Parts: sequence; structure tokens; C-alpha cells
Amino acid sequence: MMRRGSHWALAFMSLLLWRQSATIEVPNDPKILADLKQPPTITKQSVKDYIVDPRDNIIIECEAKGNPVPTFSWRRNGKFFNTVKDLRVTMRKRSGTLEIGFRNGGRPEDYEGEYQCFATNDHGVAMSNKILLRVSKAPLWPKEVLEPVVVSEGSSLVLPCNPPPGLPPPFTFWMSSMMIPIRQDKRVSMGLNGDMYFSNVVAQDAQNDYSCNARFLFTHTIQQKNPFTLKVLTNDPYNDTSYNDSDPYGGRKVAESTPTFLTPSGSESSKMVLRDQQLLLECIAAGLPTPAIKWFKKGGDLPAQKVKFENYNKTMKIVAVSEEDTGEYVCMATNHLGSIRHSIFVQVKAAPYWLDKPTNLVLAPEANGRLVCRANGNPKPSIRWLVNGIPINSSLPDPSRQLMGDTIIFRSVQMGSSAVYQCNASNQHGYLLANAFVSVIDMRPRILGPKNQLIKVIENNRTFLDCPFFGSPIPDLRWFKNGQGSGLDGGHYRAYVNGSLEIQRARAQDEGTYTCVASSILGMAENQVRLEVKEPSRIVGAPEHQSAIRGSTARFDCKVKFDPSLAATVTWTKDDKPIHLGWRLRKDEESLTVPNVNEGDEGTYTCTVETEIDRDSASARLTVLEEASLNPSLSSALPPDLPDPPMDLELSDPAARSVRLTWIPGNDHRSPVTEFLVQFVEDRWEPGRWQDLATYPGDLNSVILQLAPFVNYQFRVIAINQVGRSAASRPSPQYQTSSAAPDVIPRGLRGWGSQKDNMEITWEPLLDLEKNGPNLHYAVWWRRKDSDAEWSNVTTTGTKHVVHNTQTYVAYEMKIQARNDLGAGPESNVVIGHSGEDRPTGAPTELRLSKVDSTKANVHWKPVKQESVRGEFKEYRLHYWREASHVPALVFSKENKTKGFYTTVAEPSGILSDLVPFSRYKMFMVVANNGYQGPPSNTVEFSTKEGVPDAPSFFRIKRRGLDSIHLEWDKPLEPNGLLIGYQLKYQTANGSREGRPRVETFLPNVTEFTLRLPDRSSRYNFYLSALTQVGAGEVFAEESPFFGNEENFTDATGLVELTDASLASAFTLTPPPTPTTISTSPSTLPMSTTIEATTPTTTSTTATTSIEADPTTLPSVLVINKNIDKNVLAYIDQVDIATQGWFIGLMCAIALIILILLIVCFIKRSRGGKYPVRDKKDLPLDSVDHKDPDGSFEYQNQNKNSSDEDNKPLQGSQTSLEGNVKESDDSLVDYGEGGDGQFNEDGSFIGQYTVKKDKDETEGNESSEATSPVNAIYSLA
Repeated sequence: MMRRGSHWALAFMSLLLWRQSATIEVPNDPKILADLKQPPTITKQSVKDYIVDPRDNIIIECEAKGNPVPTFSWRRNGKFFNTVKDLRVTMRKRSGTLEIGFRNGGRPEDYEGEYQCFATNDHGVAMSNKILLRVSKAPLWPKEVLEPVVVSEGSSLVLPCNPPPGLPPPFTFWMSSMMIPIRQDKRVSMGLNGDMYFSNVVAQDAQNDYSCNARFLFTHTIQQKNPFTLKVLTNDPYNDTSYNDSDPYGGRKVAESTPTFLTPSGSESSKMVLRDQQLLLECIAAGLPTPAIKWFKKGGDLPAQKVKFENYNKTMKIVAVSEEDTGEYVCMATNHLGSIRHSIFVQVKAAPYWLDKPTNLVLAPEANGRLVCRANGNPKPSIRWLVNGIPINSSLPDPSRQLMGDTIIFRSVQMGSSAVYQCNASNQHGYLLANAFVSVIDMRPRILGPKNQLIKVIENNRTFLDCPFFGSPIPDLRWFKNGQGSGLDGGHYRAYVNGSLEIQRARAQDEGTYTCVASSILGMAENQVRLEVKEPSRIVGAPEHQSAIRGSTARFDCKVKFDPSLAATVTWTKDDKPIHLGWRLRKDEESLTVPNVNEGDEGTYTCTVETEIDRDSASARLTVLEEASLNPSLSSALPPDLPDPPMDLELSDPAARSVRLTWIPGNDHRSPVTEFLVQFVEDRWEPGRWQDLATYPGDLNSVILQLAPFVNYQFRVIAINQVGRSAASRPSPQYQTSSAAPDVIPRGLRGWGSQKDNMEITWEPLLDLEKNGPNLHYAVWWRRKDSDAEWSNVTTTGTKHVVHNTQTYVAYEMKIQARNDLGAGPESNVVIGHSGEDRPTGAPTELRLSKVDSTKANVHWKPVKQESVRGEFKEYRLHYWREASHVPALVFSKENKTKGFYTTVAEPSGILSDLVPFSRYKMFMVVANNGYQGPPSNTVEFSTKEGVPDAPSFFRIKRRGLDSIHLEWDKPLEPNGLLIGYQLKYQTANGSREGRPRVETFLPNVTEFTLRLPDRSSRYNFYLSALTQVGAGEVFAEESPFFGNEENFTDATGLVELTDASLASAFTLTPPPTPTTISTSPSTLPMSTTIEATTPTTTSTTATTSIEADPTTLPSVLVINKNIDKNVLAYIDQVDIATQGWFIGLMCAIALIILILLIVCFIKRSRGGKYPVRDKKDLPLDSVDHKDPDGSFEYQNQNKNSSDEDNKPLQGSQTSLEGNVKESDDSLVDYGEGGDGQFNEDGSFIGQYTVKKDKDETEGNESSEATSPVNAIYSLA
């Protein structure tokens, strides 16, 4: 008993080992196959039962492939067949096919026997099936003298045929000497054995040439038996004219008889049939009147899908017989005098058939694998293994091979382990033979696809880059982009094991060269794929529906956009057919013109833009209208509208499941109807709810509707055109379909246990329209799997049946069938379910750990026995929790965590990760099925090693002065060990340049630091990490805050708040990158400064800065906003420009210009000026000027913010061509001599003088007069 238990334990362990094996799939690549050494494989062979024509040469086929090319040999009747010595036998070149010729004499019968072919090369031997060769025979009919057959009218009769036993058996039929077939009917027919049966004889049956004929298929000959002469004795003279089908005895008195069986004899018989063959059962009865034959199966129904009745119901044929067809079949013969029955007990046996056929196995050295050979049959077949044609027990031992019943386990195979294995499954009804080779190969990685492939894809499309590869052992394949970085797998990339790389949404930045690298211990191979991402082709200006008057011109616009690097074509079609452009239809780049529109131009026009990788299309319909009436208001075409609803619905041609619906279409309102929608409502399941039935093309108005049984229908129709749907038509008359048996199998059949001793069988109910008749119910069958027990069954109207008192977790076979009052529907396929699970009884043992480090540990345990799981094995579940931390006074959570391990190997193990370093843990393990978990294993306590700490809990820069930055942080939430300090790294980062890093270290109790900055204009990056004995932990990175005079403007409104409280740092001027106008509000505002900046391409934006300071001490601020990609940037210099050479030069130039202006102004003041009034009076006046009574003009200033006195315009000043006031160049008002201007004696005037302002300043980019250096000097004059 222990030996048997050990054997099964070993088998279980070996089968689990297979889960870790990795077979190699050899690609169908000529270069690979040419270099790959493989054992032979039989590719073609003759059939097992091989019957040949004796008039032809005998050809026995045997073809095989392999590398090297195999050689062939044959055995005949189990002994070596020397084909060289037999002159009649030749073997084809590079083939094992035998050809036996008889030109020089010899008999084909001498070569009958059992043949078997063997294909051999350096790596193994493959063998064919055993081919039984037999020569076709067509023996003559034995000579015999047949006496006339004399029978009384009304009696039964059998005319025997007894054909000669040919090979294969002949086909028999009855004919007269004139080669006219004997008429057969319900009364007279031929049986399966070839005999002719008369249920009762009538006088007209008398003739002298009933002849049985045998046709031999191979020789194409027909042999005829000596004819029978039939004489019929009658009580009254026979008259041909009195015969008719309704009274075959012509009114004569013939004694009637009750039915008796001519064949088979007795009350019961038996028959054996093989699985998948056809079953033929026959019952022929005698009697007068002629009996009718009926068939049924005892204890069940006949399989409606497979049964067929022939020979006037005398023969029942069941095709593709299965085990379910076993049982008692009864045929009943009946006439009005009585009935008789005969029972036929059918047994279904089975020759072996495959459950798991062994397949070729290609392995790398040191790999594991298995060959499985499972077959079934009745009786159960025996399995026998051979290796290279020799029984495996007699072959040379192989340490890497272990035979375990129907399975061969391979472990750590070596290069010399290649061989061909044969599995033979046989029982008394036949045998199966399968060859499967085990090929151990090693091959460097190879890339199989085309080299340097260019792939073009459309932006945002899903894309695959293929890189097929091969090697032994199986190489690892990784993808790289532009030859940089780590492998691509993650994000919007996904790498597949077959070498493909998926890009979920291709973007422009995904363009580049992708390299796939296949590597193994034997070498490396790579290939490149160039990816180009193109813009999609699309129609940006689609054609629109048009209605054109006959004779006018229609034009369809189609504006397209496509990637400029692709060649695109624009084509037009009408009603999905190409348009032939010619003298009338014209096409240019963006339109199609249809001149002189007529009725033939009406239709749907489609514009299509197409490139080599994508296409887009848009359609519009052209409706041709008659010429408008003479009324001008109707000269324009009316727009299309919704169609009118169909009318006059009629039903005709009623059938069981269909009816014809006809309607009259309504007005389409200048948009043709494209389709009709037929809807229905019924009054049984969902009364009042209209449902869609089907849609039909718009050119139909009469359709046949396919309906469901047992429904009272009412229909309506909706017309649809390009504009939309019409209103629904009036409902049709009601139409009731007749009932029928269900024709749908219930869906969702499953069996599961809600308790440990039951199984709930559930399924989805049929839909209302699938019930087909009243009183719907379900027949359910179940039985234990792999048992010969009878099916248990129940009939229910619900959707669940509970099977009670089951064993725990037992597999059951189930099937279901829907039935109603009209009959039964089709049966479902057999479905496997399971009874309920129970709590596992076994616990994992010897739970232990190895290789414990700071965050993970290897877990090992002994598995439980499979039967102790008491359900479907789900996982080994590890419970673990953090019991304590080795860091004093650390607060942590003792949350109980679980981790599952799905493994069925003999020595299971797993990795427990995500542990907290420097902590003490406890754990135990249980085994779990779907509903329960078992008892716990032994509890294990362990401690993790010290690790690097987490990042500090916070790290911030609290404040910043001119020359210092203050840093603060706090200890990590998880120190992961004993802290020994902190490490601070920092370096300057101005733009893309980084300075030399500097390092500061601190004791563990230090959590702040003030840093003196040698250069206050530089930006700094800081990197802080905590330290333990293991090393530095996670880094917390921060960037130094902005200076008081710098800020990033990211709000599109241009509104910015300067957040640095210290404004001691001087604001300095920076020349703007583009011409910019700047305005600053007068500094007399005490609490805020308004800064405006405009560029020629943006609107004015305002930045408001709240400043708690004396306004007289405010520095000059220059803020320049420029709209770039909708982000407003502030250009503010960060250096002290007072020491810059260009600034000093600029100030000197400004001072020199001011000095020159002062000199010019003093000269003009001293000279004065006289102007002729006549020239000025002819100038046009501004619309806002007002004429005084004295003839002078007052010019109103449009600037509401300036004082009346300072901004009062000159009387009589010239207006510019733009209509604005042109101020005099020689006014002296700004020099302190105010007052109204007066005219002197020569007509000139002396008035207020103002400085001519620069054109830019008059357009709104002004500085206040108090801060303008020019005005300041004027005020001093």
C-alpha cells in the first residue's frame, strides 16, 4: 500500500514539475528548418485497411520528413521485408512508398499481409500504422437451380438473395430480366441483407424474373443471380382490370391476418455498434392489411437530430452514434387487427479514440517536458509506449526520462536525448498509433522578420511593431528606442512574448528607430524598425446635401487635409460607383461641378481622400427638382424634409413563422427614403411596447417578416431618409403565429455548490419570444462524471434545481432541454459542474524562511494532500503582521496582511515582499479553496534587516533673504533603522547648467540649516536624505524659491502676485526682446503699482502688486508680457545692471539727448514765430471742435485724466490729416508763460507752447509727467 502511495505521490510531483517546463515552438521558416536537426516525422501513409484492385499495380504509401533526410525500411507480417531482393518491388527515391508491379508475372494475392514502414535518421525512428493489405475479390454467384415459388394470395413471402461474399461486400438490388427495377413500397421492399420481403402477396406479384443483382465496387462489375419464378394461388380468377391501389385484391375475399415479424425473429434481439459509426435497425412485418411500423426508445426519446427513417419506416438510421444511444429500441407493427412489438438492445462500444494525443516536443538543454498519451474506448484501451520503434522497457535507459503510465516525464534533457516516441492505444475493436519526437536543440538567437523595416502609422492609432525571433533556449527579447534607455514595457508601451511591441496611441514623439534585441546564453541578435507617425487624412470641408433645379449647375465642395509627406488622391463616386469625368462633369482640387443637372444626376456623391495608410470619406445627396413656377417667390429650391409615414399596411401569405407585410410609401419631401423600419407590438409579454423587428431598403414596400411562434403580432412601419425618421404608420391588423416546440437551448448552464453536500444547477430562462408555446418548462439531467450511472432528471418551471446529499466537491455532468406543450427543444451539450466545497482539513507544514533581507524573504513549506483541500485548490494563503519595530518609540500599524501563492509543485516556495525593514514579524499559512481556508500551519517569527530610511516627512525652504536660505525638515515616518544623520546635497542650477555639487551632513537631532549664498542671483537645487548604517535613503528634492524680482507667469490672464515679502532686492531694467510699450501709473498712488505691458500681438495685460512700503521708495519696475503658446512670460533681469557697461552708455546717451533738446527749446523761445492765419483757416475742422463767436476755435482734449489747465489745447492749432490736433512746435507754455494765446497785428499768434510728443507716447505708452526726465527738466525752466 505504501509503495502504491509513493508511486502516486511521485506521479503527482512529476506532473507538477511539468508546469515549469517551457517547450519551444519552431517557426515555419526555411532558413531555420534547414539548420534545425530534427527526428523523422511520418507525413503520409496508406490507410490501415487497404483494399487494392487486382488489375492495378499495388502502391503502399509512406512519406516522412526530418533533418537529416530519413531512410526507409519495411516489415511484412512482423518480419523484415527485403525490398531489394524482390524484383517486383521498387521503392521511390527519397521516399518510402512501395510500388509492386506484375508485368513480369506474379499474383497480387501473394503480397497480401500486414505492412509497416519505418523512417530513420541520426535522431530517431518513426513508424507508420500497420497497413493490412488485401486484394479485392468479386466471386461468381454459385450455380443453382431455383424451383418456382408457389404461394397463396395474402400470404407473406421472402425471396432470398445470398450474394457471394466479396471484398468489399457488394451492393445488392433487385431487377427483372428486362433490367427494370422491382417496384418497392410499404408492402414490398428489400431488407438490409438483400432479401426481398413481401408483407402479403397479391395476384399481380406473379412473374418469372425476380432477379437479385450484386454490384462490386472495385471491379465495376454486376453479377446476376438466377431469377425466381413466383406463382400466386388465388381463390377467384384474377382480372387485371379489377386491380387498384386501394383494393389490390380486386374485390376477392382474402383472409386478413395480424402482424408478424419477418425480420428480426423472436420478441427481442441485440446489436452492437461502434462509436461514431451509423446504427441501422430493421423491422419488416407480415400481415394483411400491410402493417405500419413505428419506432421508439424505451426510457427516453429518439435523438431527433441524428435519427432518420428509411424504407417506408422499416429501417431506422442513427448517424454518429455515441454512448448516449445505448438502450432498448422498440419497433411496433400495427394494423387494425392488432399489433406486435420487437425489442432491440443496442450496445455502443468504441474503438480507441484520442483524449490527449502526444505532440512533438522541442526542448533546450537542461529543460523539462512531458509527453502525454490519453485515449478512451469501450472497453478501456491499454497504453503501450515505444521509443524509436522498440518497446520502451527494452530500450536503452535514459536518466532524464521517467515513464509514469500514460505520461513520460523528461527532466534536464541533454543534447543526446532526441528520439521518436510511439504511443499505442488498443482494445479489441482497434488501435491508435501516434509518433511524437523529442528534439533537444541549441541555437543562437535569430531575428526572423525583414530587416530595417519602415512602418508608417496614423497619429493616435494603435500600432504594433513586430519582431519575430527564434532560439534555443528561448531568448529574452527587449525593445529600445533610438538605442537609449532601458527596455520599453509600461506606460503606453506593451511588449508581448512573441516579440511584438504595442504602442497604444502613437504620437509624434513616438517617432524614431526602435531596436529589438533577442539574447540568450548563446548570443544575441537584433533588428531595427523605423516608425513614422503621420497626421490623419481627413475631410475638413465636407460636401453638403443639395437640391438643384433641372438644367442648373450643382457644385460639391470637398476640402481635404493630409500629411504633407504622404501622397494623397481625391476621388469621387456616385452611389458607390466611380464617376466618369468628361466633357460635362468637372473636378478640381477641392470641388466637383455638375453642370446642366438632369434626373440621372440625382444620387449620393461621395468624396474620398486616400493615402497609402488611411482614408476618409464624406457624402452628400443631390436632389433634382422640376423647374420652379413663374412666381418669383418660388424660384429657389425647397429644402428636403422628413418623409410622410407609410400608409395602408396589409398582411398576406400567412405561414407558421412568417407573413408578408405590404405598404404604400408616403411623400419623401425631396429626400429619397433610404430604408424602412418595421416595428411590432405584442399583447402577451410586453403589451404596449413597440420593438424594432427589422430594417429594409428604401426601394421595397413588400417584405416577408420572420416571426416567432406563439405571439400575437401587430406591425407598423417608419420611413427614414437623410433628414430623419417619419412618424409611425397606422398599425396593421393583428397576426397570431401558431405554437411550436422550443428551438433554443437554455443558456448559462452551470453547477456549483452552495453547501458542502449539495449542487445548485442554474441556467438563464428563455426570452419571452423564445418560449414558442404555452407551459414552458425545463428538463434537467445530471450524473457523476466518469461513471456509468443512469442520468437523474427533473422537470421544473424555475431556473434552478438543487441536488442534495452529494459528496464534497464531486464533478457532475449536466445537460438541459426546454419543453412546452408542443414538444421538446434540442438538448444542450454536456456541462461539467461541481458539488459544494468544505473547509480544508490539512495544514501546510514545516513553514520556514530563508534569505531574509530588509524588505523581502523566501518562504518555504510542505504542501497539503490534494484530497484534504476538499474543493478546488485556490492558493496557499500566508497571514503575516508586523509585531514590533526595532526603532524605539516608533508608532506603527499591526494590520494583518495576506498574500496568496498558487503553486502545486512538490517543494513549494514563494517570495514575501513589501516588508518594512528593521521590524519583527509573525506569520502562519493556510490552504484555501473557493469558499474556505484550512487550519493554520506553525507560526514563524522573524526580523527584517536594517534598511535605508524613507524620505524626510517634509522638507521646505521657510524664508530667503538677500544672502541666505533657511531650510527645515523632519525625520522620516519610517526610519527603517537607527538614524545616524542627514545628508544635504545642493548645487547651482542656472538654466541647463549645473554647478559643482556640495554636501553637508548633520546629526540625527538637527532638523534645520541656514545656508549663506555667495551669489544671490543664482538658483539652487537641494537634495535631502536621511542616513542609517546601511546608507542614504530616499531623496527629497526641492528648488530654491524665486527672488523678490522674479516670477513665472503661467496664468493666461497675465495676472501675477509677487509672493516674496522682501522687496529690498532692487528691481532692475532688462531690455525687452521685442518692441514693447510700457506704462506705469503715477507714483503718487500710495499702496499699489499698476504695471501694463503690451506687444503688437497681444492685448494689454495688467499685473498688480500689493506693496506695504513708502511709495517714494518704490523702485522702477519693468514687466514685459509676451503671448507665447498662451502662456504669459515675465522677462525680469535677475542681475544688478547698474554695473553693466551697456547701461552706463545708455544713460550717457539719454543725458546728451536731453541737453540738445534744452538748447533747441531755448533757441525757439527766444526767436518766436509768425504764422499766416490764411493758411490755417483753410484746414478742415475736427468734428468735436466748437467755434467761438469771435471766430476762434476751442479744441477739446480727449484725455479725461489730465488737468484742464495743463492739457488745454492751442487755439488755432493745425489738425493733422488724421483729424487730430497738431500741436505747435514752438509753444512756450511749458516754460512758464501761460495764458491764452493772442493774435498780433500781422495775424500771427503767440500761445501756449508744448513739447511735441513722440508718436509712441501719444498712442498710450506714456510715463507720468512727474517721472518723465524730459518733463522734469521742463518744469525747471
